[in-house]
Amino acid sequence: MEYIEKITWEGRTLSLKRKVKPTDVTGADGSVVLEHLRITDAAVRPTNQDVPEGTPLRVFQADGVGVDVSKRSTAEMTYWHRNAEYDELIFCHQGGMIWETELGTLEIGAGEMLLIPRGVAHRAIPPKGGGENILVELKIRPTVRKVWPAGAKQGA
Repeated sequence: MEYIEKITWEGRTLSLKRKVKPTDVTGADGSVVLEHLRITDAAVRPTNQDVPEGTPLRVFQADGVGVDVSKRSTAEMTYWHRNAEYDELIFCHQGGMIWETELGTLEIGAGEMLLIPRGVAHRAIPPKGGGENILVELKIRPTVRKVWPAGAKQGA
């Protein structure tokens, strides 16, 4: 059997054909490891879970990117937030959230994403009915743009 490994960088692709799986190794040394986090774990507890002024929990960080977990489930934000440094890409894993922004109000549910551009005032309001809401928030310094579906207008 032949195995194909695709390497991608800067929009280019290189396909390598191997006789053995890339996972067939006899050992590995170094500090590179796979990182795993179960965001549904009760130990992942951001301060916004039950405090109106609370904030999401930062779980990963890289140059120009932060990954936060939000579990705002009962209390709406008592303030408006305007991120002057990052675009905020919000992914709803479980539950839902109503986002009031100066560009309009939108409710997202499980499996949906919302991009809040840098500088846009916004606040989160848990939907009526309660339940646990789990969102992953990517704070991204380079400007984010929608690329799929092809030819889609911003905001669509």
